[in-house]
Amino acid sequence: MAEAVEVERADAEAAGMPRLRAVYRESGGGIHADWPVDRIGEALADERGTLWLDVENPGGRPSAEVETLLRDVFNFHPLAVEDALGEANAPKVDDWGRYLTIVFHAIDFDPDRDEVRLHELDLFLGANFLVTYHIEPLSSLDRLRRLVDRDASDRLAHGADHLAYLLLDAAVDEHMAAIEHLDDAIDDLQDRVFHRVHPRMLHEIFRVKRSVLRVHRILTPQREVANRLARDPYPMIDDRDRVYFRDVYDHLVRLHDITDGIRDLVTSTLETYLSVSANRTNEVMKALTLITYLFLPLNFLVGFFGMNFFGDNIQLAGLRLPHVTIFVSALVVMVTSPLMLYLWARRKRWF
Repeated sequence: MAEAVEVERADAEAAGMPRLRAVYRESGGGIHADWPVDRIGEALADERGTLWLDVENPGGRPSAEVETLLRDVFNFHPLAVEDALGEANAPKVDDWGRYLTIVFHAIDFDPDRDEVRLHELDLFLGANFLVTYHIEPLSSLDRLRRLVDRDASDRLAHGADHLAYLLLDAAVDEHMAAIEHLDDAIDDLQDRVFHRVHPRMLHEIFRVKRSVLRVHRILTPQREVANRLARDPYPMIDDRDRVYFRDVYDHLVRLHDITDGIRDLVTSTLETYLSVSANRTNEVMKALTLITYLFLPLNFLVGFFGMNFFGDNIQLAGLRLPHVTIFVSALVVMVTSPLMLYLWARRKRWF
């Protein structure tokens, strides 16, 4: 079954066409794993049944088929359809009376680029139906689909609201995996900062910081989404299922707190990098200053006397001295001066 789904998805992506799959459980208990899209109206008329329609639209290209299905068959409001097809929405819950529109974001980690990716997932939740719309393959949806394929009678028997809970719960579980990757990336950066500072590390720190801030910004409204689903008296959510959404809310609160801690670690890592880099710069400047300090008397001597030792004799203060004597004396002064300055600096504990 999974291989057939992947083949079908690959064909749809190659053709640039949306992929629609409907699973329908009749009120009598009958299961239809591939309910025809043109018969969705019959499934919606079964008030005690459960319908799940998944729409995957690769690339988010405008699709008249999908728009017509959502507007004319499901009778969704044009603004709700426009929001779903338009993408780039913040997590939210809108109550349209007969149904809810829920915007949620799945999170995964790209190991090649070491950054977090966000994938928008739009849900239409009614009393007897759940419609999911997305433009990219989502592992949380694939996991839910496998559960439904394995035991559709049990998964769909609890209603569309319980199906929505299973989907959000799977998406939140992936949040934890992505956050753990970020935590590992921070630990690696901290170890490397203390080992050896390199300018490339600053780019890596800011890249992780952007990912952490992106996750933190998305977790705050998603936490409110789960809170509203668990708290507000929506008629399409059974009272017995509110406790499940409360569990999703608790997980998001914990993830939000963990993200706060990771954000502090990123800030601490950045400060550590700047401090280590500044200390390294100070050490280099200290070494260069010491070299200049030691060679200062040598520069004075060679500049003052000119160091011209050619000729038979050199006259100094009325005395005629051999040039070898002057040469040796200059060498002695040039060697002892830096040594004396070095001993003086050591005594003053300048290094």
